[in-house]
Amino acid sequence: MPDEITVLLVDEDQDILDVTATFLERADDDMHAETYANVVDALDSLASAPEAIDCVISDYTMPEMTGVEFLERARKIDPALPFFAFTGREREDIKAELDDESFTGYVKKGTGTERYEELATEIRDAVEE
Repeated sequence: MPDEITVLLVDEDQDILDVTATFLERADDDMHAETYANVVDALDSLASAPEAIDCVISDYTMPEMTGVEFLERARKIDPALPFFAFTGREREDIKAELDDESFTGYVKKGTGTERYEELATEIRDAVEE
């Protein structure tokens, strides 16, 4: 059961990365977010030190590849790695892919800080499981 949790946070929008990292780290003092605006760089980081990453949170629609493609590649590196989809799309729009590809969870982008507190709790639960 790790005390510190390192989250690999991937989104092409730097503002979303900054806000999400800030709120996750505020919600859980032992959580640290490594942010990447490029999914290829995030995969390289994960592949180079998979033991250093406890969880992935990724946008669903990115220029280099989809969240599903990223999940597939990340799971080849670490099959048990918790992986959350973080998207502006409605859950119903991607439900089949969420179920079929075994995302750990889904978080809808939007306003309000409570979503980050809930996400931090879900991340901790998934990592400790």
